[in-house]
Amino acid sequence: DAMLNLSSLFILETSIERFNMASAAQEFVNNFNDTYAKKHEAFETQFWGTKMALTSTDSTPYSTELLSQTKKEMEDLLSDPDILTKAKKIREELKEADDSSDLVKCLDVIIRTCQCNEFPTTETKQIREKTNALEGELEKKRNEMSGLGYTNAEGTFVQASSVGLRTTMRTASEESVRKSAFQSLTSIGDFCLENGFCEIVKLRNSLAKKLGFQDYYDYTVTNAEGFGKDRLFEILDGLEEGTRPLMVKARQLLEKEKGQDALEPWNMGFKMAGSVIQRMDPYFPFSKSVERYIRSYAAMKIGYSGATMTLDLLDRPKKYSNGFCHWPRCAWIQPDGTFVPSQTNFTSLADPTAVGSGLTALNTLMHEAGHAAHFANIRQPSPLFSQERAPTSVAYAENQSMFLDSLVGDAAWRAKYALDASDQNVMPFDIMEEDIRSTHPYKVFQLRAMLAVSYFEKALYELDDNDVTMENIQKLAKDIETKIQGGPSPRPLLSVPHIYSDEASCYYQGYTLAEMSVHQTREYFKNTDGYIVDNPNIGPTLTKHYWNCGNSKPFLDIVKDLTGKELSGTAWVNELMTDVEDLVKSERKEYDEMLQKKKTEQQQEELDLQMTVRFVDGDELIADSKDLGLMGACQKFESFVAARAAAKA
Repeated sequence: DAMLNLSSLFILETSIERFNMASAAQEFVNNFNDTYAKKHEAFETQFWGTKMALTSTDSTPYSTELLSQTKKEMEDLLSDPDILTKAKKIREELKEADDSSDLVKCLDVIIRTCQCNEFPTTETKQIREKTNALEGELEKKRNEMSGLGYTNAEGTFVQASSVGLRTTMRTASEESVRKSAFQSLTSIGDFCLENGFCEIVKLRNSLAKKLGFQDYYDYTVTNAEGFGKDRLFEILDGLEEGTRPLMVKARQLLEKEKGQDALEPWNMGFKMAGSVIQRMDPYFPFSKSVERYIRSYAAMKIGYSGATMTLDLLDRPKKYSNGFCHWPRCAWIQPDGTFVPSQTNFTSLADPTAVGSGLTALNTLMHEAGHAAHFANIRQPSPLFSQERAPTSVAYAENQSMFLDSLVGDAAWRAKYALDASDQNVMPFDIMEEDIRSTHPYKVFQLRAMLAVSYFEKALYELDDNDVTMENIQKLAKDIETKIQGGPSPRPLLSVPHIYSDEASCYYQGYTLAEMSVHQTREYFKNTDGYIVDNPNIGPTLTKHYWNCGNSKPFLDIVKDLTGKELSGTAWVNELMTDVEDLVKSERKEYDEMLQKKKTEQQQEELDLQMTVRFVDGDELIADSKDLGLMGACQKFESFVAARAAAKA
């Protein structure tokens, strides 16, 4: 009996010890999650305010100094060696615990995230802080850059953002106007190189090498994707070599059909599709874009799990020159089971008076709304699973948004949603056919443009410090454009905003890997369901297989688990190699089928995507669905856009 009592006592004491250990571990995790969520929100508030050039007030101050400060405070938490040490110690103590338990999952993601932000010495931390400050200064100067614009056919200078310049190059009928827009776009790179980018490159590389990586590119891709630069370029080299003949053939065809001047960078987009963009323009009125995105998502049963979304969609001076989607508040499940819905900010740069801007803005909207849907539906026990920085895979984040924006190019989608402003007249198929015939042979150019950014940044961060000069970087960009794109790029490499921004530098390979996944995922839905547009299985399937897990699973595993195949470029290359006549035939079939399907459908007047939408224009609140309902807010936004366009006319 005595032995039995001693044994029972030992078991009891062990159980109490384990309980106390688990309780202490849970307290550590809870404190970390709450602290991180607050610091993350403080940083993202400054990120939005500075990029949108919002008015700074005593109650809501915005500045690049506060942006750097809040970023430092967030990174101080994530790079705190004491937190990493404690998390590892607790994880070791719980090594026999169930790996799938929320507590263990939280400890693992804390360790992974802190390792991605580890600055183990005072020197590395100082380098990071200095880099952050320089990046903030460059971003502010770039946003306030004067002189961007083009000279129109009447000889008048027209101010334009980088997005507006690219739209002008695709749509302006006069070559002199297109060339003027291109020259202005080129000036962005010169401006950034003259305003601190060379020093930023050196500092980024210095940090990465002191942390034990080959260079900054290797550091960034390893943290984001879980494999290094060498493995990445094994994948990209295969894609580059496999599609080089397609690129050469496409350039030869463009020159043969459109003349030698079609290869000039300011002419390529217009010569390929300028006239058809003008014909398509009436069927993509920007004022209707939000409603059409919402109806398209609703038909696919995509919801936002109670998220609040702030949309700033119109172009204006000093606004950041690229669309993006960020989350001041991450979606996550608290220890008591309470779900914290996300708060989302996303932006585009639409000019409702510019030809082609409606289609451009709609693509951006479908893309960023895909990001928002993805991150709104992550259901994991820490906000670290649903934040967009490392260890979240760039390819994983971009896969969702690029899959959803791909729908805009489908004939079935256009048969349903590409209507004129009256909502009565659908885009005729002959316009779609012209679009297919004028763009499909040249779609490889998009792939090569993606690759060019990655190859440029790889070469940039492989330069010795002494070689990081304005002249060398300009030459490097031109050399990469020639090698990868066959000649000067319509979007000069040094005008790509990602390369200057900390959170987006060495990021573009994510788009390439994601595009591989997009085509593989489209192929999966085509094979299993026979169609994609308005497929009600899309939302539930993406939510279950791609979204709920957040960054708890590797990107490559996520794609394989759904599609049943290892990630490859096969589906993408097969699509590029599809014969134009076959593509026209299959798209015509899907277009006609959707027209027939529409005859039996009744349009819902009110939709519920489980979200609140706030339309803003800088500091001005245009409409709030909390007060007006989703469709009511869309209608008020539509009226606001019409008034803006009329005032500008």
